[in-house]
Amino acid sequence: MSLSQSLPLALAALGLEALIGYPTPLYRVVGHPVTWMGAWLKQLDVLLNRPDASFAMRRALGALGLLLYLAPAALVAGAATRLLEPFGVVGFAALALLAASLPAQRSLDAHVRAVADGLDRGLDEGRRAVAMVVGRNPRVLDQAGVARAAIESLAENFSDGVVAPVLWTALGGLTGGALYKAVNTADSMIGHRDDRYAAFGWASARLDDVINLPASRLAALWLIVAATLAPGASGLEAARAVRRDAVKHRSPNAGWPESAMAGALGLKLAGPRVYGETLVDDAFMGEGRRDADSGDIRRALSLYRLACVIEALVLAIAALIALR
Repeated sequence: MSLSQSLPLALAALGLEALIGYPTPLYRVVGHPVTWMGAWLKQLDVLLNRPDASFAMRRALGALGLLLYLAPAALVAGAATRLLEPFGVVGFAALALLAASLPAQRSLDAHVRAVADGLDRGLDEGRRAVAMVVGRNPRVLDQAGVARAAIESLAENFSDGVVAPVLWTALGGLTGGALYKAVNTADSMIGHRDDRYAAFGWASARLDDVINLPASRLAALWLIVAATLAPGASGLEAARAVRRDAVKHRSPNAGWPESAMAGALGLKLAGPRVYGETLVDDAFMGEGRRDADSGDIRRALSLYRLACVIEALVLAIAALIALR
């Protein structure tokens, strides 16, 4: 698929997902591509992740499992593209509907907005809502901690849940987007540093780091531009925070959108956090205040929505140039 086809496809997918998301009735009947990918990966985990094997062998088996896991995603997406492309506008519309299942801008907005609404009703409601979007222990979070966690998740997931799948769809069509989503799903399931997955999930985690490098930088850029345009936000402080703090984050990618969001809103995000019962000593993003509330979540959502619009506008311009 050429750029003159893949760029409009990515734009159409982004627009469709913003309008309708992934319909709940469809999910109830057939599930979601991520659930299909997850089910296949679980089978490979059972077959290949052998606790009695050496660390090096488990790494090798994890790499093999990753290849076996990605192959069906590439084959199905490639076959769908070849089958539908000859049908012109109808085929393009069908491909766009399939590609619209890859970004998650609408559901991300809904989940983070639910945290703000929950906090308005009380701390317990906020904790329950934030547990849906972060992996850390919500029981140790006060109101400010819940708000910061939601904002951090919004920034990070803007990169890997919205910008990245759209970018790889724009570059590689449905196949590129599907492969990205598969790798990102694998990282979320087995890319952990615990005893079970430190070796077996190593290949998935490292590949996810690599393919998210360009998207995390783009996500930071879109947030900086959005902060320049948004009332009450600062594009200059967002850019300063990115330059100063992004590389200090324990993740090679998450620090970029998180620091941009922190600088834009005058907050101090990240820092030491508790995942399960484990304290993770991470660097701070931004130099603003630590005290945050539901109003700050809504400010972050406004910035996120504007950044999504900016991404769509840039994509539309690129698509027009490719079509000329």
